Order: sequence, then C-alpha cells, then structure tokens
Amino acid sequence: MTTLLAIGTGKGLFLATSPDRRDWAVSGPHFPMTGVYAVAVDKRPGRPRLLAGMTSSHFGPSVATSDDLGGSWQEPETAPVAFPEDTGTSLGRVWQLTPAGPDQPDVVWAGAEPSALFRSDDGGRSFSLVRALWDHPHRERWGAGFGGQAVHSVLPHPRDPGRMAVAMSTGGVYRTEDAGATWAPGNTGIRAYFLPDEWPEFGQCVHKIARDAGDPQRLYAQNHHGVYRSDDDGRTWTSIAAGLPSDFGFPIVAHPSRPGTVYAFPLTADGERFPTDRRCRVYRSADAGGSWEPLTAGLPDGPFYPSVLRDAMCADDHDPAGVYFGTRSGEVYASADEGDSWSLVAAHLPDVLCVRAAEV
Repeated sequence: MTTLLAIGTGKGLFLATSPDRRDWAVSGPHFPMTGVYAVAVDKRPGRPRLLAGMTSSHFGPSVATSDDLGGSWQEPETAPVAFPEDTGTSLGRVWQLTPAGPDQPDVVWAGAEPSALFRSDDGGRSFSLVRALWDHPHRERWGAGFGGQAVHSVLPHPRDPGRMAVAMSTGGVYRTEDAGATWAPGNTGIRAYFLPDEWPEFGQCVHKIARDAGDPQRLYAQNHHGVYRSDDDGRTWTSIAAGLPSDFGFPIVAHPSRPGTVYAFPLTADGERFPTDRRCRVYRSADAGGSWEPLTAGLPDGPFYPSVLRDAMCADDHDPAGVYFGTRSGEVYASADEGDSWSLVAAHLPDVLCVRAAEV
C-alpha cells in the first residue's frame, strides 16, 4: 500500500506519496497561491476522498474534494461553507475538516473562522452552520488568538455520535453530549495566565486538542503555555507539562493506536517562538504525559529556528505508526517508526500550515 502525505502550505497543497515512508515523490502545488489551512483524508467505506480547505486572497475561502487522490478536484460553484445571511458574518477561512465515524458515513465537520462549527451531510460538498454553538451566550466574549478567532479542533467521539469536543482560540474547549443541540465549556484546570482571572470558565487560548487511541474519555491539550490531559472527556484537566523543556507550543498529536502515547513540539515561549534550546526536537510520552523523551535521530542537530504550527504535525494509520511534521520554513520530516528516527520528505516548500497522512 502507498502512504499519502498531504501538505497544506501558504501557497498551495502538495501531495507526497511513498511505498515505504522513506522515499517520497512530491507533486504540486494544487490550488497554487492559496493558503491551505485544512486537509482531511476520508477513508470511510466507498472512499478515499481528499478534502482541502483553502483561502484565496482574491476569491476567498472554499472547500474542494477529490475522489482520485488529487488527480482531479471538485469545487462547488457556490461557497460550500458560508454563514447564513441573518448572522451578518462572512467566512474568514476553514481551519479544520474532520470526517465523522463510520456510523455517519456522509458527515464531515468543519471548524471555521470566526469561531463556528459547520456540518456536512454529503461528504463535504456543502455545509450548514451548527446554530447552537454559534448562538451560545459566551460567543460575544470569545476573543481572537494571534492567528485569528477560530474553531481549530473538532473531535467526534468514536463510540457515541452524540458526543463531541471542539476547541477554539480564544474561548477554550466546548463539549456536546446531545449531537450539538447544547454546548458547555470544558476548561476546568486550564490556565489563562493573560487574563485577570487566570482560571476562568472559558476564554482560554487552547492551541490544539487530541483524543487518546485507547481511551476515548482521555484528551490531550496544548495550551498557550500549558500541556494538559483530561480523563473525563474534556470536563476537567490536569497538567502534564513536567518533563518538557517548555509548556508552550502549538501541535499535540495522539498515537493512532497505542494508548497513552502522545507527541508535542515545544517552543521556548509565547514571546520567543523558537524551538527550545534552538534544537529540532519532537517529544514523545508513552505514559499519557507522565514522562517525556526527546526524539532527534535524523533531525537537524545544529541551530534550528522554525516553528511548527498547530495542524502541521500528524500521525498515519500504519503499524508501526508514522509521524510527520512540517515547519514554517518549508521542511517536512517523516518517521516510519513512531518517532525513533526521522528523514526529510521535502524542503524549500512554502510555509507549512497543515499535514495529514494515511495509507491509501
């Protein structure tokens, strides 16, 4: 089988393929001169389908789909993701595309800017606004992070289609247990050091959340200074930053099949967004954040300055799992052995905004 690695950049989408996850052929750019902030590989029965959320400075944001692994793309004539006229709001961009579980074969979720959630019931060709989250009484007090005000993480529950967690900057984590009819904040234990009340009900700048492979009640969060774990489906959180060189960063990635295994890419601080000690290091925990180890074999060993954005790290669905990350300076690295060793996939690309990988 072939591994497909989709690389969204500030100037288009690149597709890398490999039979062994070591030698890669890179094509692109698809959608040149657009920012591709969201990519999904939908492998539910009857597919695979690629989905790309891109933003053109001239034409605005859109979502395109491909049913032949990028050989051709379909983009609707009318905007597939758009706010209803009565909201008085226009779409900034799509930050996240997440297929639902196999029991909802045509449902795809889109996290958007400004902070909103959209649902598609036709495989990602058209979307409708999830009104209950948009109409939440907290919304007027959700702020904008440095990258904008957006829902950037969407985690459907793998066993219960009525349950979901989303995260936004700023605003924090919100949860539903009734298929989106009602939403409640889930931020207890997450610090917002930049607010007068550092432990608010909502308003945290959560950078990314991920769900554990073995225990769907267990979530991980990379916060704006803070790394956390929840063991109750996002209701409450405890710090797991001990053992990391810094608690600031953007991505957090859960191993796709190994419970308790999670990856992070720490940066020095919010005011100094360089890798810690100016070294390129991925950190892995095999005990749900109880301890961390740096992974460096094959990565640059000299001074290293680029950062890794919230969606620019991912894992594939192989066994052993592959792990991938891209940098703002256009390098993409891959590990075929769960992070133990790394090799370069591509260099000199535009700034990498997101990566997604899967066996196809």
